Amino acid sequence: MQEKGRVVYWNGEFIPEQEARISIYDSALMFGDMIFEMTRSFNKKHFKLRQHLERLYTGIKILRVPISMTIDEMEEAVYRTVEANEPVFADDDEHRVMIDVSRGLLSLYQGVVGIPPGPNVIIADFPLRWTVAGCGHLYDEGIKLVISSQRAIPAHLIEPKIKNRSRLFYLMANIEVSNYKGSNNWALLLDPDGFIAEGTGSNFFMVKDNVIYTPEGRNILRGITRATVMDDLALKLGIRCVEKNLETYDVYTADEVFLTSTPFCILPATYFNGVPIGDGKPGEITRLLLNTWSKIAGLDIVEQIKGWDKKEQTKDPNAPSPYQFKAR
Repeated sequence: MQEKGRVVYWNGEFIPEQEARISIYDSALMFGDMIFEMTRSFNKKHFKLRQHLERLYTGIKILRVPISMTIDEMEEAVYRTVEANEPVFADDDEHRVMIDVSRGLLSLYQGVVGIPPGPNVIIADFPLRWTVAGCGHLYDEGIKLVISSQRAIPAHLIEPKIKNRSRLFYLMANIEVSNYKGSNNWALLLDPDGFIAEGTGSNFFMVKDNVIYTPEGRNILRGITRATVMDDLALKLGIRCVEKNLETYDVYTADEVFLTSTPFCILPATYFNGVPIGDGKPGEITRLLLNTWSKIAGLDIVEQIKGWDKKEQTKDPNAPSPYQFKAR
């Protein structure tokens, strides 16, 4: 059931969310030719929006999308979208903004299908709880990482540092891992050389002897949350953080493992290919990083997500859920 009243920024206008569309002849549909960003708020205040936009515009530059909208105009459009949707958000909701930029109609169809040519800029804003629905218990139990047969796409083929919609390899990894026995299985990708790369929409970290390790930023998306852990939290806590090539052996011998991503921030992993990581429980440094971030954000990140889950569980069990999907 879709909540009524949300609007989407569509090439300079606001239109009802249910009317937001792109053409079947758009380059995004034909080639997955779309750059995007997804952000979140804490206490309704957007977190590192400018950094997300800088990454977006780097992708626009590299992919040569002929957009005339400046980064300052894009930032203003995001805040206008948030302002337009705030009245229909619950008091305890957080904003989850999705910015999509497509190249627009392929040249073959321009002038013959009655649709204006040129790039499309689409900004949607919906409750963050959609994305993290049902994840609260994972902060206590941890997720189970499984290496999929699907490899990460290396930078010499498609630059993974551009946040783009050509992500079929993520989907196939998720489908493969979802067929394994048990619950809470999340895919982890290796790069073509057999080193740990990333999750399907998340960055990988491990802890060994009180040092944090993360894969080199070569064949991965260099996440905003990844940088927050490395440059803000670890630095603040005086914990050494090292980028290096990591093998599966290193994960088996790790004391702790966690993933990072914009919606859930930091999520502990407690099993790797069916084997417990450390003592099979979320680690102390993982919790310390989360607690430190919560203090900086001015809210308890974990309790907020658990609160949304608890609120949903107390509703009429026969009522349709507003949670449409779970994106990582």
